Amino acid sequence: MTTWITVCDTCKRDDWNAETDTQTDGELLALAVEAAAAGSDVKTRRVSCLMGCSHSCNIAIQAPGKLAYTLGKFDASEEAAAGIVEYAEKHAASSSGQVPFREWPQTIKGHFITRHPPLPEAE
Repeated sequence: MTTWITVCDTCKRDDWNAETDTQTDGELLALAVEAAAAGSDVKTRRVSCLMGCSHSCNIAIQAPGKLAYTLGKFDASEEAAAGIVEYAEKHAASSSGQVPFREWPQTIKGHFITRHPPLPEAE
C-alpha cells in the first residue's frame, strides 16, 4: 500500500506578508517535500486547505488500512521536509502505520496534531 504525504499548499504562518511573499509557506513546504520524496516509495500531493490554520504549515500522512496522522507547525525548510519524508517511509514500512517513538526523526517530534484510526473495511 502506498503512503501519501498530503501537503496543504495554502498554509500561511503568522508572519506571512501578502505584499512581500510571492508564495505561501505551504507552497514552499510542498516544493521541499516533493524534492525530498523524489526517488522514494512515498507519494506526495497538494491540497488547498487541511483546515488546520492555527497549526500551519500542515501535512497529512495516510495509507489505506493504516493509522493516519496530521502534523503541523512546520517551517518550510529542507530539514523539515527530510524529516517528514523519513517518517512517511517508516509509516509505509509499518503494517499498521504506527512508528515507534524511538524511530521518529527529531525534526517531526512535537509536530503531531491528530491521529486517525483506519477506516473500517466495507462489509
